[in-house]
Amino acid sequence: MKLKQYQQIILISLIALIPIGLASKFYKGPFDLWLNNSVGGVFYEIFWVLLVVFINPILSPGWVAFWVFIVTSILEFAQLWKPPFLEVIRATLLGRLLLGTTFSWWDFPYYVIGCGLAWLGLKYLKSSLKSID
Repeated sequence: MKLKQYQQIILISLIALIPIGLASKFYKGPFDLWLNNSVGGVFYEIFWVLLVVFINPILSPGWVAFWVFIVTSILEFAQLWKPPFLEVIRATLLGRLLLGTTFSWWDFPYYVIGCGLAWLGLKYLKSSLKSID
């Protein structure tokens, strides 16, 4: 597999994903509550899986997806904890985007979907690049 080409495709995907993810958070229109509060979790998970694999492309996408799900699940539960220092961070746009503000059990299926899509996409990318060699 061509490692550099693999990383380039991941980087392009990350660059494309950032505005899509932000748009899902700030969209106003039909189904905006669902898009803003739930579907954004899919893009959030995909972003973190792609970022980790971009940084270290020899890691298994399956394991990265698994650990991203675990870490973001911990962050979701951490939203139940409201110490003043975290509330100050969560009051900023970046803090809200990275840490979230409100715990919801309904976020977990979207995390699974996002990690699953990222894993499947990277698995497909790896196999298609191997067949090019």
